[in-house]
Amino acid sequence: MWDDHWCPSASKRCAELAKQAEPVLKACRERGMTIVHCPSDTMPFYKDHPARKRVADVKKVAPPKSKDRSDPPLPVDDTDGGCDDEKPAKQFKAWSRQHAAITIDEKKDYITDNGTEVYSIMKEKGIDTLLVLGVHTNMCVLNRTFAIKQMVKWDVRTLLVRDLTDAMYNPKMKPFVTHDKGTQLIIEHIEKHWCPTIERKSLLGTK
Repeated sequence: MWDDHWCPSASKRCAELAKQAEPVLKACRERGMTIVHCPSDTMPFYKDHPARKRVADVKKVAPPKSKDRSDPPLPVDDTDGGCDDEKPAKQFKAWSRQHAAITIDEKKDYITDNGTEVYSIMKEKGIDTLLVLGVHTNMCVLNRTFAIKQMVKWDVRTLLVRDLTDAMYNPKMKPFVTHDKGTQLIIEHIEKHWCPTIERKSLLGTK
């Protein structure tokens, strides 16, 4: 969850999502779960952060050969970049760090944007289940090396926290539904083809 985005509406939604994620991460951490922050393309910002340095102490484990998986097309057209602003901005790297609303525990957490490092952390700590949350379902959440597709191909038990995610989808593109509906269609696509989902109340212990 970046601090900014080239698409202002996406940046605004991410800021709200970060606020919603913070208490969930706090609850997970208090229950002894390991939190790995993966703000892609921002590792230089964290080069001296204890949570980034902690990754260097993890013994690297080579992941298994990726399993062959069918990869059906998404149910939405995001070829325009997915920005739903009235006048979408030109794409550029607007982010430099993770959103400040999300706490990074210097004594417990990890920071990386590398799938092999996430896999190695899990193996070192004996973790067999990965919960993924953040933005955007049809982009980073599915396609980064640390995220759903690759982890599933490495046979990691993976779940998406479905109400702590968003999408880059413009309702002016097919299937011409609202932004929220487009996000829901992508989540359903993930459930059908990639991994199960859960809701944050499962992590907060609420009904």
